[in-house]
Parts: sequence; C-alpha cells; structure tokens
Amino acid sequence: MDAFQAKLVAAAIGSTATSLSMTPFDVVKTRLQTQPKEPLFSRPPLNKCCQPSHIPCIRNMSSIARPLEEVVCVYDHGVLRRERVNGFLDAIRHVWRHEGIRGLWKGAGTSLLIGVPSSTMYMLTYDHLLRDVFPHVISSPTFVPLVAGITARTAITTALSPLELIRTNLHHIHLPSVLRSIGAVVRRQGVLFLWRGLGPTLWRDVPFSGIYWAGYEGWKRYFEARGQSGAYVAFACGAISGTTASLLTSPFDVLKTRRQALLMAGTITSQARGTIPLCLRIIHTEGVAALFAGAWPRTAKIAPACGIMIACFEGIGKLLVKKDGTSYHVA
Repeated sequence: MDAFQAKLVAAAIGSTATSLSMTPFDVVKTRLQTQPKEPLFSRPPLNKCCQPSHIPCIRNMSSIARPLEEVVCVYDHGVLRRERVNGFLDAIRHVWRHEGIRGLWKGAGTSLLIGVPSSTMYMLTYDHLLRDVFPHVISSPTFVPLVAGITARTAITTALSPLELIRTNLHHIHLPSVLRSIGAVVRRQGVLFLWRGLGPTLWRDVPFSGIYWAGYEGWKRYFEARGQSGAYVAFACGAISGTTASLLTSPFDVLKTRRQALLMAGTITSQARGTIPLCLRIIHTEGVAALFAGAWPRTAKIAPACGIMIACFEGIGKLLVKKDGTSYHVA
C-alpha cells in the first residue's frame, strides 16, 4: 500500500474510532450550551405545564428545550421540575434517565457519515500542505504547521458547513425533523442559509487548528529530540495540544452552537445575527461564565479525540506502509 492510501485508511479509521467514542461528549456539550436560563415564571398550578401554550408539555429535554427562550417544566406534586441540567455529570444522568444509554449516542450514525469523510479530508489536506506546499514558502518550523492547519481547516469547514449544521442539531432532535426544518428554512430564505453560522464556526475552528498543530508539532519535536517516538508519543502530543486549543477557543464553540440552534428554531433576533452582537448579548444576559458552558465536556472529548486521531493516523499509517516496504512520512 502506498503512502497516500495508507494515510487515507489510517485517517478514516481514526475518524471512525474518534466519532464512536466521543459522541456522548458532543451530545452533552450541545445540550449544556443550548439549554435556556432559569425561567422567571410564576408558580404554576399543580401539574400544570409551564411551557408556552403553543408548545406541548413534555419531559424530554432533547425534544423541545433547544432555543434560549424555551423551558420545559412541570409543577409536579409540590415540586417545580425543570428540564435543566447543571454540569457535565448531571447532563449524563439526565439523558440516561430520560432516554437510556442510546440517548448518549443520538445521531452517531449520521455523524459518522458526515464526520468521517470530513476529518479524513482535513487530515490529508493538512498533511499535503505541511509537507509539500508551505515548507517552500515559509522557513519557520513553527509557522508551517500553524499556517497549514489554518488553511486546511478554513477550506474544509467552508465546504462542509451545511453538513455541520445538520450534525449539530442531530444531538437533540431526530434526522427527519432536522432535514424538514432545514428544507423549510431554505425554501423561505434561500440556499445561503446553509452557510449561516459559518462565521462563528470559523472563529472557533481556525484558531483551534492553528494552535493545535503548532503545539502538536512542537511537542513532537521535543519528544523526538529525546529519542521518543511512536503512536503513544503522538497520542500524548495530540492530547496536550488539543486541551490547550480547546480551552482557548471554548467561547467561540458556545457562539457557534448557540447561533445554529437559534437558526434552526427560527428564533434568532437581529441582535444575535453577528458573532460580536451575540457574544455581547450572552455576556449581558447570562454573564461571562456562559461563554464557557460545556467547556469541560468539550475538553474531555477533545483531548482523547485528538490523541486517538493522530495516533491512528501515524501509527496505523506506518504499519500499513511497513507491510508494503514503502517509505512513509507523517505529519
């Protein structure tokens, strides 16, 4: 197997393993970021639904409680029960209790169809830019991976933005409903609706990729200078760099998720259409801490995910090429 085929297979295996193992973290992160603030309702009568009258009263967080303005709550035998979660572990318990273990993998199948090709294309694009393009125009070994990561992520994210819109909403609503909602909005607002939310996504993914790859290549050189290499080193470098990049870009992830959820619900206002106005709105109404909602599940997902992906890309790629006796150069 030649080097390109080996990298293609390795990237696909790494993407699949990452998607399957990390989907629960995505589900929890999305729900933490899109749930509303505590409601200011007066105490309702016994067992009275305190949803707006046009929305059915249900107890399943994943079905209704998406937009910022909606809250599901029931005054049940003297206790006001809100469909709201407080933190990572509470979110897992909530989803498990109401939907079973399958709820933690909601949308995993379709996410695989979207995520695996996307991640594979991204890895191959980055690898090509890193080895064959930017070394000829940039002399700094630090800036080459940074620029390669930024360029690869910008191209792939822009091209696949409509699929990211679908994937985000799959974590709290079923695929047929997502597709119907998207189809209805596209008919009303035009096909460019599919790229709404691209700005916040680029704000999140482009800095993340630059920080991640610059950090990864730096840590990799550090370990190689001390005679350490292999898949386990790649995993450690990926996890460390992923953690740093995740924490620094967490506010942009919140803005991206909020904007896409509001767009799908049809409740976005003129004040929330731009990245900066939406950010200011969140800070004003919910405080700065809201910009880091879901930071823990996101980082808990990204650190091992980055490690698994790069370890598979390098480890499996080398293994496949060794069987064929072909030289292999990794990112």
